Amino acid sequence: MKFYLDEDLSPRISRELRARGIDAVSAHDVGNIQVSDSAQLAFAATQGRCLVTRNARHYLVLAREAVSRQQPHAGILLCSPRFTGAETRTIVDRLIRMAMEYPNGFGPYDICYL
Repeated sequence: MKFYLDEDLSPRISRELRARGIDAVSAHDVGNIQVSDSAQLAFAATQGRCLVTRNARHYLVLAREAVSRQQPHAGILLCSPRFTGAETRTIVDRLIRMAMEYPNGFGPYDICYL
């Protein structure tokens, strides 16, 4: 599974994932800061990356819209907004587990809570 972390998550998470051999980039890494949520999801989809975000409210709406438009994405992982920067290790550990459990990624419309 390849990950794309939106700008709500620290770029430190993508660095730590890469250090552990996981294919991950963040919006910060690729210059997608202050880009709309729909553009973030579209970018992740074109890259074949599962989008990881703390912004469940907006991305649940976008996921429903994607289904109705038959516009697949590479999956969405929703982190609790209660995760803070101090919990980077927890997020990294959970993403590693997801990558091991789903090595080929999610289906084209899948959503999961981390």
